[in-house]
Amino acid sequence: MRWPLALVAVAASLALGGCGFTPLLAAPGVNSKLASINVIAPQGRTGFLIRQHLDDVFAKDRSAPAAYTMRLALSEARYPRGIRTDNVATRYELVLTADYTLANIPGGEVAKKGRVRVEITYDSADQPYASIAEEQDAEDRAADQAAQRIQLELAAWMATGEPSPKTKQKVTPPDANSVTPTGLPTGA
Repeated sequence: MRWPLALVAVAASLALGGCGFTPLLAAPGVNSKLASINVIAPQGRTGFLIRQHLDDVFAKDRSAPAAYTMRLALSEARYPRGIRTDNVATRYELVLTADYTLANIPGGEVAKKGRVRVEITYDSADQPYASIAEEQDAEDRAADQAAQRIQLELAAWMATGEPSPKTKQKVTPPDANSVTPTGLPTGA
C-alpha cells in the first residue's frame, strides 16, 4: 500500500514535533515577517524574475502594509564551458550574484544585508532559438535558486531573533583597569 504524500508529511511533522524540533518557517512570526517584505529589484529580465520568485517564496501579503523594504543589486556573468575543436562552447555557466539590503519601514534603518551566489550550467544548442530558450531557462532557474537562498537566510535570521544593527548592544571601550580576553590588563 502506498501512503499519500500529505499523510507522510503530517506523520513526519508530528514525530519531529514530539522531540522538540520546530521547522524554520514555523518559528513564531517568521512567515508574517517574510510576507511583509516589499522587494525592489533592478530593471531587466533577471530583476523581474527574482522579484517574482521572492514574492512567491515570501508568500507576499498584498493586503497588509509592508514592514520591510528589500533592495536588490544583481550581477550576472556567463562563462563558456565544454569548448569543441571548432572553438564553439557546448555548455555555458551562468553565475548570478544578488546583494540585498533589508530596511525597516518607516525609519529606513538597515536590518540586514547579505549576498547570495548561484551557479547554473546550461547546454548551448546549435539552433539559435533553442539556445535562447536554454539561456532564458537558466536565468529563471538561477533567479529561483537565489530567491530560495535569500528566503532561507532571512528566515534563519528572523527565527533566531537577532536584533538589527541599530538595536545591538553598544560596545564600550575598556578602561585602564579592565582585563583583555587573554587575562592581561589592557595597559600591559
